[in-house]
Amino acid sequence: MRKYCLTLDLRDDPALIAAYEDHHRHVWPEIVQSIHDAGIVQMEIYRVATRLFMIMEVSDTFSFEAKAKADAADPAVQRWENLMSNYQQHLSFAPANTKWVLMDRIFKLT
Repeated sequence: MRKYCLTLDLRDDPALIAAYEDHHRHVWPEIVQSIHDAGIVQMEIYRVATRLFMIMEVSDTFSFEAKAKADAADPAVQRWENLMSNYQQHLSFAPANTKWVLMDRIFKLT
């Protein structure tokens, strides 16, 4: 089992943030299925102000490349991503067309 942490910012608008959170209380079943199908075993998203932090625990079969390819071919995922784009803000340091940015672990208590 591997773990990845990613970050993303939301647009700085309380109404948009509330709507984004509401969508995540009612994630479409097709989206949940696509997450599981990709080999993501556990996923959590946290928020402070406009910053989001996502933790993913994934199986040994998971790959970001395979997930991206499957997402691009899935109409439900594309509709979800287009909807989420209304709330999300591109990070200034992120590569073009990149929403969630992989974070580097800098400390682990052992």
